[in-house]
Amino acid sequence: MIHKILNDKPTKIFVGFTAFFVANALVAEAIGMKLFSFEQLFGMKPANFTLFGQSGLAFTLTCGVILWPFEFVITDIINEFYGPRAVRRISVTAVVLISYAFLMYFIAIALPPAKAWLASSHQQGVENIQTSFNAIFGQNMRIIIGSLVAFLVSQGVDVFVFQKIKKATGNKHLWLRATGSTLVSQLVDSYIVLFIAFSGLFSWQLILAVGIMNYLYKFTLAIVLTPVIYFIEKRIERYVGHETAKQMKLAAMGDKTLFENIPTAG
Repeated sequence: MIHKILNDKPTKIFVGFTAFFVANALVAEAIGMKLFSFEQLFGMKPANFTLFGQSGLAFTLTCGVILWPFEFVITDIINEFYGPRAVRRISVTAVVLISYAFLMYFIAIALPPAKAWLASSHQQGVENIQTSFNAIFGQNMRIIIGSLVAFLVSQGVDVFVFQKIKKATGNKHLWLRATGSTLVSQLVDSYIVLFIAFSGLFSWQLILAVGIMNYLYKFTLAIVLTPVIYFIEKRIERYVGHETAKQMKLAAMGDKTLFENIPTAG
């Protein structure tokens, strides 16, 4: 039984994508505490936009946005070849494991630090390594909840829009359903996390303005990464064979089970 599973190409692809999807999401959450200037990255001055009465706005982004666009690329690929049920499964898996990781972070923060470890921080040029550890891994609970809720909801929106477009276009125009679903879901994602994390702390004008700045970046990335989706699609078709890939897409549209009606491509 296990050899059949390990030798089945569609299954191996799904397992590989699931592993990358979860790991990528976890890393994005872990590095999301750091903010960086997108303009300075390319040697430019801050944009200094004015929106909703909020001036001095620039593309100040979390490091997590480097990785999150790839989550939606994987979402679209899984949706295309395995269907909505598979997307929901990997999304819930990612949220459960990310929640587990943050639980472990908070437990690690609460553990009493060893004196030798504290002493070593001075050799590294860190005044208090325990304080630094707490600041890095002890993210605000509202930000964590906002991020996870936004992720689950936006994934659901992505699946819904993707399938609606696919039913209207069939197997044609992958770029339309992939880009269209991402553009809609990312707009939802941007504002859910901001409202949950900063409602009551920031004015609604500032939240709207920051959301638009974040969305402009995600909008651009969604278009730029469209060729990547086509590249992955062609690689999968070459790996499993054209006929198997066709059957996978047809089964994904019916979405009866994860792998029902998909011939073994060992």
